[in-house]
Amino acid sequence: MAGYPGIHQLMMRYRLPKTLIWVANLFILFLLIFTLYRFITFFAFRNKFYPEGIDLSEVLPSFLMGIRYDLRWISFALLPIVLVSMLPRLSPFYSARNKKIWTLYLAIVTFIVFFFFAAGFGSLSYNQTPLDAGAMNFVEDFSISLRMMSQTYPLFWMLLGLVAAVVFFRWMYHRSHWQVINRTDGKGIVYRRKHFVIASLVLLIFMWGNFSWPPLGRNDSFRFHNAFKSYLAINPLQNFFATLRLRKPEANEIKARKAFPIMAKWMPLDDPTQFNYQRIIAPRSGSIETRPNIVLVQCESFSMYKTSMSGNPLDATPYLNNISKQGIFFEKCFTPHFSTARGIFAILTGIPDAQLFKFSSRNPEAVNQHTIVNSLEDYNKHYFLGGDPEFGNFEGLLKNIQGLQMHTSGSFREPEINVWGISDKDLFLEANAVFRKEAKPFFAYIQTSGNHRPYDKSISPRDTDFHKIVVPDDQLLKYGFGSLDEFNAFRYFDYCIQEFLSAAEKEPYFQNTIFVFVGDHGVAGNAEAIYPSVWTSARLTDEHVPLLFYAPQLLTPEWRKEVVSQVDVLPTIAGLIHIAYKNTSLGRDLLDPNKKNNFAFITNTAGGIGMVTDDFYFTRNINFPDEELLPLHNNHFTSSQKDSAKTALSAFTNAYFETARYLILNNKK
Repeated sequence: MAGYPGIHQLMMRYRLPKTLIWVANLFILFLLIFTLYRFITFFAFRNKFYPEGIDLSEVLPSFLMGIRYDLRWISFALLPIVLVSMLPRLSPFYSARNKKIWTLYLAIVTFIVFFFFAAGFGSLSYNQTPLDAGAMNFVEDFSISLRMMSQTYPLFWMLLGLVAAVVFFRWMYHRSHWQVINRTDGKGIVYRRKHFVIASLVLLIFMWGNFSWPPLGRNDSFRFHNAFKSYLAINPLQNFFATLRLRKPEANEIKARKAFPIMAKWMPLDDPTQFNYQRIIAPRSGSIETRPNIVLVQCESFSMYKTSMSGNPLDATPYLNNISKQGIFFEKCFTPHFSTARGIFAILTGIPDAQLFKFSSRNPEAVNQHTIVNSLEDYNKHYFLGGDPEFGNFEGLLKNIQGLQMHTSGSFREPEINVWGISDKDLFLEANAVFRKEAKPFFAYIQTSGNHRPYDKSISPRDTDFHKIVVPDDQLLKYGFGSLDEFNAFRYFDYCIQEFLSAAEKEPYFQNTIFVFVGDHGVAGNAEAIYPSVWTSARLTDEHVPLLFYAPQLLTPEWRKEVVSQVDVLPTIAGLIHIAYKNTSLGRDLLDPNKKNNFAFITNTAGGIGMVTDDFYFTRNINFPDEELLPLHNNHFTSSQKDSAKTALSAFTNAYFETARYLILNNKK
């Protein structure tokens, strides 16, 4: 803090009060902290967003805009000191007590700033998106989220480091305070309120951020039309608080009605003139008339590119690969979003959770939903989860299923192995014990959670017949795994499925049961050794998951290559069973011979929406107008073909997005 003699001399020349000299010191210190964070962010993440490299000079405009955001938040922090000090007896220099109060205030501010910086860094590292109000989804499950973090990261040492940094900076604030006194005592500086008024006005200008209307806002960062440059410009505090108000669900019936003819054409729907998504589906030819049981398994973090079915040479899922060849397997299934809560919402409702910053399962206006499961009349219904169904308010969403029997944490004999509850193997075997006692047809939803951080604690120590293997780090990274623990946790899930089906095969119910396996979401990572580069660069890895319908006694094996969506799971299940059902969703029966058009809608909290087809991935950001059409394979398309596809997919993507947002609030049971 002794490094600003020029500022001291300048402020001494104008005989400014001690408080304002101190505030100027603090202002510069905070600006250095914010700028350092931006430099660290740039160097830490530039290769993730630009594998080919990007120079610092190319992001200079982002840094300059970032300074404007930083000045706003620094001014928020320092303005109270200036305003309160208009009363001399409340100034930090009036008494030792005042000094302690204001340095404590600054320590608290510093803790908040550093906390948001750490959270922002973690969000970019884990999700490759900036910190936003979506983080509140996990705060609402605070105890579980905290346990997960403590079991995954050295949380104690991280917090200790944060506290140590805050203590160090509080010492610096004390030292700066002492230096101001040392430089100004005996100079005869007279208190003048006008100096504080002027300083307040300057800080208010910085808080406004612009020299015109409107004030600097989150949307200003999108002028770069580039995700990384925008993320670099906006600081975590600005992005988080700006998106808090966006947690309320939005639905525009006028836009949804306008979109309906486009949706009716693509889906297709019978009458494009009637704004109505409700349709009664009659049993189709070829459906199974033996009233088969349904076991739907939602597989945690199950990225397609990491599986053996993708051709990944690490062969992490050999058993699932084998049974995929014996069932109806869809190799290009995409989830609408990256999140477990959003995954279960999409599966049960048939609607993408297109509300960006709050899980619809946690929104009282959206949790009441119609689900096709209720069309399975005279079926017993079960739900299995190794942990707590209050996480993400899964339980609230599941209450839409009539007569559902819950089998969750506290009802199992086996011990919990981590924050997520019992192991996936134990969960499967618990389910098998229930199924063998069933005298009626049943529908079961099994939600696994083992393939998740903390990976090193996801394997039950009692499963001594499962053997971890060692793979060199360069091979792990080349084929999409972030660590050896993650790789073995992925292998362990394959082992758990094998143990489950091996046990099920010995039971009478197996012969008349359809097992469905689908990932709840994928995980971002390097898939370039497996798929075209667009999977990695456009982060299709976040949503690309396997989808398998397995019933060796009931289904003829097929390996399907068309693009499908997670929202199609329940309509396809209902289509396999010889029943009539009501479908009010955007999901379709994938095995219906009359199905037309192959597509899957994708969205994310960073504002990206897109549509995957067999040939293209169309994507745009709702925050700025740029659109991009990315070929998914090496086929050569003419310019006119690309232009035509881009125009059609742009209209369809916008229509789908508005329709999904509308249906979330208008799909009541």
